[in-house]
Amino acid sequence: MPDDVKPRRAYRSTRRAEHAAQTRRDILSAAGALFRERGYGGTSIPLIAREAGVAVETIYRAFGSKTSLFTAVVEAVIAGGAQRAEVPVEERPAIRAIIEEPDPRRQVERYVATQPGIHRRSGPLLRALREAAHTDPALLRLWNELEAARLNGQGRLVDRLADEGALRTDLSREDARDIVWTLCSLAVRDLLVQERGWSDARYEAWLARTLIAQLIDPAPSGTDRPARSGRAREEAVGREP
Repeated sequence: MPDDVKPRRAYRSTRRAEHAAQTRRDILSAAGALFRERGYGGTSIPLIAREAGVAVETIYRAFGSKTSLFTAVVEAVIAGGAQRAEVPVEERPAIRAIIEEPDPRRQVERYVATQPGIHRRSGPLLRALREAAHTDPALLRLWNELEAARLNGQGRLVDRLADEGALRTDLSREDARDIVWTLCSLAVRDLLVQERGWSDARYEAWLARTLIAQLIDPAPSGTDRPARSGRAREEAVGREP
């Protein structure tokens, strides 16, 4: 009989973990829809709990606070869904494509290819947060934290280029990071796509050309550059672009 008990316990433990993961996804899905529809200030934890079909205490146990839940929603949206957000960053297809690409210009192009989708998915949430942050110090702190995380994550692209000897020699890593952070911002995308009516394809092509011109050392084609190992490239990856 003891041999029969262990598999049952393992099975129950696995089922509990799966149930907890699904509950977390349900909360993120409900919260994301409400934040987009009502904004941050108009969305309460009890309302999210009702839409997700869980108790209020369940949300607080899983996320701790409304701001932490909002941050998790943004991260899930950037990743392309709550389930994808559970996958380690370096294992996500878009990141693997950047890591495994040996050509620095193609690295930038692959990175840029992630931006239109990220902005489409996260834009409504971030615009609502940005607007509310003007009148709420707590939301301003949250906005600044998200922007700092974006700066840090996008700085990893610069680190990859610099470590491969591809970054312009007249450009510091810090300045290069600031350039990527600015050009890849939601504000720039909104000016071109929403205000000037550019298509996402036109925006993506412009962003790739501009970042390559701003970041990549214009060495002659075929010039040897120090290559990094796959392991080194993986270690340079932070959060998903």
